[in-house]
Amino acid sequence: MPNLTLQDINAEIDAGVRRALAEDVGTGDITAQLIPAERLAHATVITREAAVLCGTAWVDAVFRQIDPRVAVHWQAADGERVQANQPLFHLEGPARALLTGERTALNFLQTLSGVATRCQHYADLVEGTGVRLLDTRKTLPGLRLAQKYAVTCGGCHNHRIGLYDAFLIKENHIAACGGIAEAVAAARGIGPGKPVEVEVESLDELDQALAAGADIVMLDELSLADMRIAVDRAKGRAMLEASGGVDESTLRAIAETGVDYVSIGALTKHVQAIDLSMRLRQ
Repeated sequence: MPNLTLQDINAEIDAGVRRALAEDVGTGDITAQLIPAERLAHATVITREAAVLCGTAWVDAVFRQIDPRVAVHWQAADGERVQANQPLFHLEGPARALLTGERTALNFLQTLSGVATRCQHYADLVEGTGVRLLDTRKTLPGLRLAQKYAVTCGGCHNHRIGLYDAFLIKENHIAACGGIAEAVAAARGIGPGKPVEVEVESLDELDQALAAGADIVMLDELSLADMRIAVDRAKGRAMLEASGGVDESTLRAIAETGVDYVSIGALTKHVQAIDLSMRLRQ
């Protein structure tokens, strides 16, 4: 499954920023009106903690939509590791525009950098194993594509984007279809060429999924011993994805079983925003 790039989501960036500004600015920034319209200013945004930067395009779009006279000068790029107190970008332009855009711009940057930073942390934990860490659909509503892009900036990878680009046949789908073989056969008929993944909870279900011709099999909370058996059985037949019970204490051991992927909801779900600060000067 391919990773998202900025080119994939440029339209979504502009639309998302437009919604965010409408939410924050509404009918107008009444506090910014205290400042003379002609007054110009400079500002610098720093990070107060070490992080992996992500969200530059969203910041650019915020100030472009508020006032195209604002110039944004970046000192770091998406995917770059930055240190505490490091300047991230400088701004120059109408003081009103700089202050009006501050919160929306930093909201995007702090959130997406938080995702990228967590992802880099997890990627570092499995370095050298060859496993790929995948995100899930546990994203903030309206920020799916943004968060999935941030995942790639942190050295992890995208699972399916939504319910439309790949089949993920889980326990309830299997029950409703009458079995694993029936569900996989139906998927092949409905969406030829789309990846078919089946979630299994035992080695017996793994054998059924392999026999049915699944492209990917998700091992849901299998023991490490059973994962190793699954890797041996699936070799050359299907890719394997481990899921469930994954945290910092278990991740390395799971990766070392030889599975191809590990999916982790925490990459986008349990994210702490990065602490950023903007300093204005005239």
